[in-house]
Amino acid sequence: MDDKKYLLSLISEGEHQQQDFKYRVDDARKLARSVSAFANTDGGRLLIGVRDDGHIAGVRTEGEIYVMHQAAYKYCQPEASIQFDTYHAEGRTVVIATVPPSDKRPVCAQDEEGRMRAYIRIKDENIVASPVLFELWCESQKPQGALITYDDDIRRLLEVMQGKFTLKQIVRLVRLPRRKVVSLLAHLIRFGTVKWEYEDQEFFFSLV
Repeated sequence: MDDKKYLLSLISEGEHQQQDFKYRVDDARKLARSVSAFANTDGGRLLIGVRDDGHIAGVRTEGEIYVMHQAAYKYCQPEASIQFDTYHAEGRTVVIATVPPSDKRPVCAQDEEGRMRAYIRIKDENIVASPVLFELWCESQKPQGALITYDDDIRRLLEVMQGKFTLKQIVRLVRLPRRKVVSLLAHLIRFGTVKWEYEDQEFFFSLV
């Protein structure tokens, strides 16, 4: 398959959980969000030089390639693994940046204020990860250790979770410090007792 046919086959898929189009690359921090989201989810590829409507516009300058490298290696912590491949079609150049899922989650991207935020990819959007997911990733880097201890805090949490709730709602219902609730939810998700989902721009948590 030649470059043009290959690119058109990818473009025909549209943007989805593992594919994003970028027409212009002039802000490494914005690009780092996509890198973070792919690395923290299922991996994916960025088609640099493709408009949102699928039109091949092409990469204009070598400077854009430099910005791509900055996104992965300067504005992501830890540094994200990323592979760049160049394709040519219709007299234009498209760069495909492929990001595998990271084994060192969370991969965070620096925002405009210098804060480090972790993102996940849901459908065709990059979403700031819930603090619970952030804690879960950090905890997953440690040995699993002993089974969860059923103490009073766990009991209170499980008693109130008779339905689907946001983190804010759970904190209010269980009357424990937010930091404690985040830690407990992450632990329960890791052990398969609680699950999370994303709906209507909110993260919800419920019993399995």
